[in-house]
Amino acid sequence: MSFSLSAFPVVGFSGSRAPSPASLSAVGVALSRVSSSASVLVGCAAGVDRAVRLSCPRASVFSAAQFGSGRGSFAARSVAFVRSLAAAGGCLVSFPSGACPAAVLPSARPAACFCGGGSGSWASAAFAVGLGVPVLLFAPAVPAWGFVSLGRGWWLLLPAVVQPSLL
Repeated sequence: MSFSLSAFPVVGFSGSRAPSPASLSAVGVALSRVSSSASVLVGCAAGVDRAVRLSCPRASVFSAAQFGSGRGSFAARSVAFVRSLAAAGGCLVSFPSGACPAAVLPSARPAACFCGGGSGSWASAAFAVGLGVPVLLFAPAVPAWGFVSLGRGWWLLLPAVVQPSLL
């Protein structure tokens, strides 16, 4: 991975609740590239979230319970998580396990991203893209949103407002 996560003051992690061994290994690679002074944000779910929480005890955890109960609480948690990244000039690192649902498209409106497409990881990535947050993905394939392959399963989408010197 040639992209520098160490340039970001805040890095958020999201991903599958049932990640592949390769994704779990990639979580470790990404965490090793985060500056020790950076804030790490993560959700409360199993899988990738849990791996990040175990590997990075200093991570700030966004809990769905803070936003009510039921499926809507997870979407509300993810919206708050991505908005925090956007406000802090952060980067989202995501590890989705499957293809992006066709109904999930980038937008600055949460309702357009969290539309019941069935993938919180992709919905969070779509919302991040819509808000101009850089998104680094570890995935076998990505939707046609402008991602560039970094090789070995890593993909990057940098909004136009991010300076090239961050690479």
